[in-house]
Amino acid sequence: MIKIAPSILNADLWRLGEEIRKVEEAGAHLIHIDVMDGHFVPNISMGVPLVQSLKGRTKLPLDVHIMVSDPERYAPVFVEAGADILTFHIEATPHANRVIQSVRKLGAKVGIVLNPATPLSTIEYVLEDVDMVLLMAVNPGFGGQKFLSFVLKKIKALRKMIEDMGLDVDIEVDGGIGPTNIKEVVRAGANVIVVGSAIFSASDPSERVRLLIKLAEEASSGL
Repeated sequence: MIKIAPSILNADLWRLGEEIRKVEEAGAHLIHIDVMDGHFVPNISMGVPLVQSLKGRTKLPLDVHIMVSDPERYAPVFVEAGADILTFHIEATPHANRVIQSVRKLGAKVGIVLNPATPLSTIEYVLEDVDMVLLMAVNPGFGGQKFLSFVLKKIKALRKMIEDMGLDVDIEVDGGIGPTNIKEVVRAGANVIVVGSAIFSASDPSERVRLLIKLAEEASSGL
């Protein structure tokens, strides 16, 4: 099943509750929350209070992506705040397995994130311990960037790695995805698609979510 995860980084925060209800009613599968510390990435965004405020107010799982320099410290904090899925960057810690276990201990799903130029070899020894791998298709820090096409090759290689190891691991892709390229991302092997500006900049975000779901399903069925 292909899942669409609207990224609220690009939503109108003044009307955030309304924006989330729109995408939820349109059939979105997750709410993607980008956390930035201004150090690991050159921007500051949402934090613990926002996650706490959303927990229980939407039926959708909260997919929290932490772009922070100290995931050992902050991963458990965001799970306790309400993250259903917590993803962190392999580039941010030499102790990935420690972070993974801390998240699992609290009962959440856990994923690991790779920046566009980070090789898949960096996660070879922890791949069997995670529920998801998030591949960035832009350099993280800002919304609205252009999709880096070389990431398609990386998605295909990761899908093969997962299949060769006999694992059940989701491939999530984030950055520059919209109606014009979602099919090629799905065909490459991704099954969780993060979309931000292409949803929330549309005149009708609900209709845009429904279109993305339709296109993704067509791609996964070979149309």
